[in-house]
Amino acid sequence: MSEFKNVTVVKKANVYFDGKVVSRTVLFPDGSKKTLGIMQPGEYEFSTGDKEIMEILSGELDVMLPGAKAWKAVKGGESFDVPANSKFTMKVRTLSDYCCSFVK
Repeated sequence: MSEFKNVTVVKKANVYFDGKVVSRTVLFPDGSKKTLGIMQPGEYEFSTGDKEIMEILSGELDVMLPGAKAWKAVKGGESFDVPANSKFTMKVRTLSDYCCSFVK
């Protein structure tokens, strides 16, 4: 899906790591939520509440998922799932555009 229709966009940005990761929250009529954002090159650790589906729209990064023993390379057009109530680390190699879906 390349666009979302009939949604509410929260104007206030979600700013992490001194502005190196920035996103906007998109709310859907069914109560679901996504964030659309940009990550600059760097290494970042995130914590999850809900399960997350991270869709990388463009860029290149490596991700260390919970329980994994090795980094996984991810590039534009690919995605990965992150379990609820966990932590994961990303090494962003190039400017990366992403869509994160929160799964209840």
